[in-house]
Amino acid sequence: MAWKPLDTEPTLPSLDGATLIDSHCHLDMDFDVDREAVLARARRAGVGAMITIGASGRFEANHAAVEIATRHDAVYATVGVHPHEAASVTDETLAKIEVLAASPKVVAIGETGLDYHYEHSPRAAQRQAFAQFVQLARRLGLPVCVHLRDADDDAIDVMESAGARDTGGVIHCFSGDAASARRFLDLGFHISFSGIVTFKSADALREAARMVPGERLLVETDAPFLAPIPYRGRRNEPALAVQTAACLAELRGEALADLARATSDNTRRLFRLPD
Repeated sequence: MAWKPLDTEPTLPSLDGATLIDSHCHLDMDFDVDREAVLARARRAGVGAMITIGASGRFEANHAAVEIATRHDAVYATVGVHPHEAASVTDETLAKIEVLAASPKVVAIGETGLDYHYEHSPRAAQRQAFAQFVQLARRLGLPVCVHLRDADDDAIDVMESAGARDTGGVIHCFSGDAASARRFLDLGFHISFSGIVTFKSADALREAARMVPGERLLVETDAPFLAPIPYRGRRNEPALAVQTAACLAELRGEALADLARATSDNTRRLFRLPD
């Protein structure tokens, strides 16, 4: 799917000198023509670093993510296979991911996880691949970036049995309620919020955003997906993480600059990014 890019510089809240990290975006998707301009817009908005996700569908996306991260100081990468493609994971796939993970710009394994909403891969294949990637992350000493939809119980089972408590990581683009968030917080994971938190129908998600401890909170765009209001329907991009952060700050009764600093510190600590 191709979204219409922003046609003007977005008018975004000021971070008052703070910087923000977009903890999850897909810079290999829909940004081939204007990627440099998008990265420059992010810098102007105060987004100081981004993590681009290798698991964008085809396996080759992992190479693209690592290559983009290698070319840009402020961009880091993850490598993995999305649960939609879990049926394609073989021992050879895992070996290739392990080689890519040796890049100094790779900071996590993923996104991996379970998606029972679309179920593009059989559930059993998703559970097996998820467990294998958690185990790989344990062996490599990397955190895990988890994609989760309509599969909380099975995700908890896999994470506990595969040793995800040892890896740590993040439930990216969290879309559940407060009770669901608590289950993953209890496993030691961080919770990341995307533009969905700005959507009119997201009351339960906003309640979860209020209760997540400040030291476990991350902000992301999931660009090019899920642009926040008032940009919904356009192509999302890292600069718009500021809009989502502003919504979170208002929900939590915090200053935007303080939330930006805290979530950036959390992201650096989780993914071991340099200051």
